[in-house]
Amino acid sequence: MSSIKLIIAAHKLCDLPVDKMYLPVHVGKSVHPDVYLPGFQSDNEGDNISLKNPYYCELTAIYWAWKNLVADYIGLVHYRRYFSNSSKKDIQKVLSSQEAEKLCNEYDLILPKKRNLLIETVYSHYDHTFDGKHFDDVRKIIENRCPEYLSYFDKHMKERKEHLFNMFIMKKELFHKYCEWMFPILEELETMYDLKNMDPFQARLIGRVSERLLDVWVEKNKIKFTEVGCAYFGKNQYLKKITGALMAKFFKKKYTKSF
Repeated sequence: MSSIKLIIAAHKLCDLPVDKMYLPVHVGKSVHPDVYLPGFQSDNEGDNISLKNPYYCELTAIYWAWKNLVADYIGLVHYRRYFSNSSKKDIQKVLSSQEAEKLCNEYDLILPKKRNLLIETVYSHYDHTFDGKHFDDVRKIIENRCPEYLSYFDKHMKERKEHLFNMFIMKKELFHKYCEWMFPILEELETMYDLKNMDPFQARLIGRVSERLLDVWVEKNKIKFTEVGCAYFGKNQYLKKITGALMAKFFKKKYTKSF
């Protein structure tokens, strides 16, 4: 029987699945040392980048898992967003360890279903809502650091679907290879921006860019994957999201907050 650990990126107390496969991780613990989440693993223990959480978002949990967590399969979900095949919004009905093990026996990687951007490409949607320069800079880094990925990056920028949220479950060996590829790219991108003096919402660009790198890595390395539904345990603001996307595309009104 394989060991599977699915970390839950969280910054506050929340309802949790009872399944022992799940490991809640307090992200940004070094940024908010006064916040105590009982029963949560802190992301500032061992080798870590907890202080970078304002820019790297859930990646501080991914980095902690890469450097410190021991398991055959490692993955990430969020305190409000889980893998789930259930139509019920029940935290105890999310993906179970038994379901995960069955999928892991058949596939190297589990991802959430792709988001369809419809009238946008991956690049244009990001450029309209945030700043396409982030992708332009990443492209230069990839061209210099790992040019064998460049054509896959360019292809993904033109696509109209993408896997988001940095959610995955993958074999430990693949997880380590992915982190070894991704984090140096992001660290170089970080040096190009004065993140500390940026608006906090905009400064989260490292985390946002990373979401789009996963598909590039998966396609380049021909990783065998399957998709699982995604359950959101928060207030969905579909109208605001749709309105925001349309305002960004047609009226150049970029995002200034999360929806």
